[in-house]
Amino acid sequence: MTGEPAQTIDAFHRGAFHVVQPSGRGHRSGMDAMLLAALVADDRPVRVADLGAGAGAAGLAVASRLAQAEVVLFERSAEMADYARRSILLPENAHLAARVGVIEADVTLTAKARNDAGLIDESFHHVIMNPPFNHVGDRRTPDALKAEAHAMTDGLFESWIRTAGAIMIPGGQLSLIARPQSIAEIIAACGRRFGGIEITAIHPRQGENAVRILVTGIKGSRARLSLRAPLIMHEEGSHKFSPLVDDFNNGRAAYARL
Repeated sequence: MTGEPAQTIDAFHRGAFHVVQPSGRGHRSGMDAMLLAALVADDRPVRVADLGAGAGAAGLAVASRLAQAEVVLFERSAEMADYARRSILLPENAHLAARVGVIEADVTLTAKARNDAGLIDESFHHVIMNPPFNHVGDRRTPDALKAEAHAMTDGLFESWIRTAGAIMIPGGQLSLIARPQSIAEIIAACGRRFGGIEITAIHPRQGENAVRILVTGIKGSRARLSLRAPLIMHEEGSHKFSPLVDDFNNGRAAYARL
């Protein structure tokens, strides 16, 4: 219809689920969301919170792969939350719809305001997040919807990880994807909330610098930090995904903790 924002319906996990996304504006989910979802390896009946879920790609990927997972997509933007709701209602996602919900909420809220918004204390086994991780001066864009999804604000990791710690049960797992430049802020924000931190650097190709990091931590753990073997995205001299990354991208495997 004339005047309505352009959108696409995109298939993930080789068509196992679909996501409604804005076209030509806003944030569009891709490999980052699939790698994030692959960090959740749990065959129990679990509750998973996806903070800053956007149109819901990462959370839906978790629900697609884990048949007993119940997922709540938390998104501050009313427009992106609407895309997430429309994604859930797609006929292609009917097999997931009963296990996925959307709550429009600001994940930086604290105390009673956070609980009142639906971010309930100690109610999730897993929390995943793909927060805005570009420096505010990087990649300036006139697209306000995209800027909100991409531009980091001061204290972002502290506020997001604080919320993750509050809403997670003891022993629950935090999983996130970020830029390597944020590693010190992430570790500091985990503080005494999360231990047993595992960090995986993601490199485009062998011999190239890392462009992302995957981080997991366990609430209340006192285990030491560990660096996992690097994850190489593409085969040498091509854009073809490495076999392991291709498995994660298509929901055939999870990147379980050591």
